[in-house]
Amino acid sequence: MTNKKSVPYLDIQNARVYQSDTCVFENFSATFQRGENTCVLGPNGAGKTTLLKLLTRDIYPVVRDGSHVKIDGSETAVLWDVRKKIGFVSHDLQIRYDAHVLGRDVVMSGLFGAIGMHGHFHIEAHHQQMVDELLNKFGLEHLQERRYWHLSTGQQRRFLLARALVHQPQILVLDEPTNGLDVKAAHAILRDLSELAKSGTTLLLVTHHVQEILPEIDRILLLKNGEIFADGNKTEVLNSQQLSALYETPLTLVEQNGFYQIFPG
Repeated sequence: MTNKKSVPYLDIQNARVYQSDTCVFENFSATFQRGENTCVLGPNGAGKTTLLKLLTRDIYPVVRDGSHVKIDGSETAVLWDVRKKIGFVSHDLQIRYDAHVLGRDVVMSGLFGAIGMHGHFHIEAHHQQMVDELLNKFGLEHLQERRYWHLSTGQQRRFLLARALVHQPQILVLDEPTNGLDVKAAHAILRDLSELAKSGTTLLLVTHHVQEILPEIDRILLLKNGEIFADGNKTEVLNSQQLSALYETPLTLVEQNGFYQIFPG
């Protein structure tokens, strides 16, 4: 019997992938394993969004011999099953919520894989308990009856993080999780993610901000023009020379307390 932990949660082999008429990936291959916290880092237009859409089944590769995209070993993974195993937090998801939805219902809607709540959803006592626990975990109890549009961007992001965890997923995918947040809100989100990583949740961070790279991140995959520019252990891949080449501008990388910043020159 195959050990499930040895099966990549995302396995891409020789994928040709289009976004509209643009070929983003030509022969792209990468695998992502449980237990390995990974950051996919690259400039805008590198292919980061396309990579995420392969995982969310929003797009599919061109069908051809020797090419596949497998989620948990399956090329035909059902999206509902994927949502139970993999949680997602993104700016795109954040802006899709209706302004009038209650904070609590943002979290509850994750149980049904929906954007907001609908009348035909059957809510049971254990659903309420699960949501209560997550609201308590992220300090959101006092905001649960507030309308979405009355929440700050940081508060909305924390509700989305709680939503992503309703199925207790093994993997959490984060698309630029601190984008648009002030310093206090950004640091709060990063602390939450650090705690989740320490408790055993596998993180896949997709970003162009090096300051979002947590100390718990093990692997860095640099993406440029639809190709892997570098891939390996954080201590080997993340340096001033690599980043200068990746972003095509002179940069100096500085590390402090396990976090990073980049400066010109």
